[in-house]
Amino acid sequence: MRRSRDTALRRARMAALIAAAVAVAVAVAGCSGGGEDGPGTGEKLTARAPGVHRWTGSPCGLLADTPLAKGFTLGSTTDSADPEPREDIGEKGARPRYRQMGCLADLTGPDGKFWKLGATAAVYEDAEPARRAYRVKQNLDRVHGRVPEPVHESAYGRPADDRGRPGRTLLLRNGDLLLSVTAYGPYGSEEHEVRDDLGTIVGNTARLMEDGLRERDAPSPAPS
Repeated sequence: MRRSRDTALRRARMAALIAAAVAVAVAVAGCSGGGEDGPGTGEKLTARAPGVHRWTGSPCGLLADTPLAKGFTLGSTTDSADPEPREDIGEKGARPRYRQMGCLADLTGPDGKFWKLGATAAVYEDAEPARRAYRVKQNLDRVHGRVPEPVHESAYGRPADDRGRPGRTLLLRNGDLLLSVTAYGPYGSEEHEVRDDLGTIVGNTARLMEDGLRERDAPSPAPS
């Protein structure tokens, strides 16, 4: 009888250890934001600690080495990068300055059809003007009936359209960076056919650009 109780206890302990190991593995996978499609997808895009970012004259280069979705390849690209600061219209007459850059790119899907990608990044003089600019864009989308779909507290997505081509836009703010990414499916495609790939492409593009523009040695601003 004693031997039976000892055997049952050992089995119970083993089951508990296995359950704990599985729970830890699931938690780690959920926090990683990664996967076989790249550094993160639109659905898995999670908030990162705020950072300080820099301007670059070659923003398309930030996308060159990592597939934006499984089976997709990056085609021709066009950089748009003005090193001169611009002035935004802020509150109470403030005119915060920022520098802007952008990337236009063609993508080829697994079936050989052509997709389109555009990303625009603005690096502000500090985090607060970027936060205000993000809120202004969010409110404008609401006013124009483009209902923002929250991704996390500093990012949202919404549908987009280009002369019948279904698309997806993601707007993200991190620290002093305001980033907008839009991707469109092939001509003749239906929204339900390309929805998942669009989410993956804009999510991975946002992650790669935010990471590539981040100043590693700069102190992070306080969360706003």
